[in-house]
Amino acid sequence: MRPLLLYADTSVIGGCDDPEFARDSLALWAQFLDGRQQLVISLLTLRELQPAPTVTRRRLDDFPRERLLVLPETAEAASLADTYQRRGILGAGSRADAEHVAHATVARVDAIVSWNFRHIVNLGRIRLFQAANLEEGYGPLDIRSPTEVLDYDD
Repeated sequence: MRPLLLYADTSVIGGCDDPEFARDSLALWAQFLDGRQQLVISLLTLRELQPAPTVTRRRLDDFPRERLLVLPETAEAASLADTYQRRGILGAGSRADAEHVAHATVARVDAIVSWNFRHIVNLGRIRLFQAANLEEGYGPLDIRSPTEVLDYDD
């Protein structure tokens, strides 16, 4: 079975160093490292990590490039993020969150993973993202927490 293409937003990478989220973030990170899952990020993720603590930035700096897919910023993703905001799914202060979901949608990854329960991994918003994606001609996007995508390898 091929590894899942998982777009990880910044909260997943930062979660590796947060006591509340470390266990499952580190477990997912290990699966990215061993190739069971495919890590996908965007240039936005890299920008958001610039002010992060060194230990968090180093985690991505040390990640094997052959196991990392970095999505470019595109007009298509920006337009879809605009759509999310026009529809009121996310407000102006949550533009980066809209862009993360848009990048994942446009890239047609298997899922976006996030610890952002307020703006991304939230049933009401997930339904709104799905409706917008379908109306804009995209397929559905799974939106999950890292806990939900771990490969337990039974």
